[in-house]
Amino acid sequence: MSPERQEVVNRREFLLMVAVVAAGAAILLMVARAGAASIGAMPEIAAAQTTKARPGGGHLYMQTNETRNAIIHYHRSANGALAEVERVATGGAGSGELSPIYHIKRPNDFEGAGSVILTPDRRFLFTTNAGDNSVSSFAVDKEGRVTLLDVKPTGNPTNGGAKSLAYAPSSRTLFVLHTVGPDHLRLMSVNGEGKLTARPEQYSVNTKDWPNRGPTMVVLSPDGKFLVVATAFDELPSRKNPDGSLILWIPRPDGTLHVIVSNAPDPDGIVVFPVGKDGGLGEPSFYDARGAVPFYIAFLHNRPDTFLIGFGVADGLAMGRIDAEGKINVGPIVKIDTSAGLPSEVCWLAVSPDDRFVFTTNFGYSTISSFRIDGNGLSIAKDPASQKVKGDGTFRAIDGVVSSGPSDSWLTPDGAYLYQIYGNASKLVGYATQRDGSLKEVTSVKIPYNSPEGLAGF
Repeated sequence: MSPERQEVVNRREFLLMVAVVAAGAAILLMVARAGAASIGAMPEIAAAQTTKARPGGGHLYMQTNETRNAIIHYHRSANGALAEVERVATGGAGSGELSPIYHIKRPNDFEGAGSVILTPDRRFLFTTNAGDNSVSSFAVDKEGRVTLLDVKPTGNPTNGGAKSLAYAPSSRTLFVLHTVGPDHLRLMSVNGEGKLTARPEQYSVNTKDWPNRGPTMVVLSPDGKFLVVATAFDELPSRKNPDGSLILWIPRPDGTLHVIVSNAPDPDGIVVFPVGKDGGLGEPSFYDARGAVPFYIAFLHNRPDTFLIGFGVADGLAMGRIDAEGKINVGPIVKIDTSAGLPSEVCWLAVSPDDRFVFTTNFGYSTISSFRIDGNGLSIAKDPASQKVKGDGTFRAIDGVVSSGPSDSWLTPDGAYLYQIYGNASKLVGYATQRDGSLKEVTSVKIPYNSPEGLAGF
């Protein structure tokens, strides 16, 4: 090798060595800084890492549930802020400001528990249309924008009732729950292009004693083998006293009185259907929810046999399990502070991705509470976890407390932000979740009055 060539090689080796040493020093410096920052500054580091991991934020969808129903698509920034992107008509009718259950103008809480859902691959979005008992299907593009693909009636002839959805990808079956039966559950097939076809099957959650029950939501077990239905009423609150107040007690065949709400005390508030390979359902089984009005059921993310129940009248949260045969067993109820009045109407639930916290929406109090999940136990983390959001003063919940009617909520997949509908306040509020289970408001957008329901996102 010539002296000139050797000099070039030596220079390259020297520069390479300098680069390696510099890189090593940089790594050591980063480790040292991280070690120093870890002492007393973990929240800030975690927040910075979270922000960098989600530079584009995400997307959130809500149905207006107005008589001319529409999906509102929001862009969600990395800091939690919401910005409306578009409103796309569903082609169906919502129930509007008039509650189909109570027959008065009020927040439409009862009609929204899983009324807007995304398929696991996020190709399609489905929404109910409670005003005309139809379902709409949308395509979701890579930017999160939605395009209406189809709208079809469910087959249930009683308008004002389509309310909750569950989807089985294996059979491309959409399960549609209705307030009014006896065909509470109707099925739809979804093809590869998102088109809907109503199926003839129909299923009821009624019992021999109670032929006019009112369910609240439907959820598919994580293994897809069972469809679980939560209930609120053994008889719908449609009859009134001479003074106009609702009749809350109904006679049994033997003449004794029974309150109209479910699982009080009849131990049949949770209904489980086995699911066939084609999506068809087997005979239902009825289980004790351990408390009145098991309104909302949410399975844990990392324990597929374990779920949580929010109780509209039992004022708290319970943990349950479903075994390989679909049998249900529910543990004790942990209650929130009910000094403001009864019932608190603890209904919607949002479970953190690590299964450590669950946030409960308290319809009667206009607040959110948080619980800790510790193995098989539940305990209060923060009650309330948020400040009360005031409505316009025109609505009182069953407990007599003036309420803004909070309903559906949605927690981001990283657990950083919780979004909550307050219908009577015409607000969709976003909160940053805190390590102690409390919530800090970071955004608020105006939404239609009283009617909105359903939240889904990615």
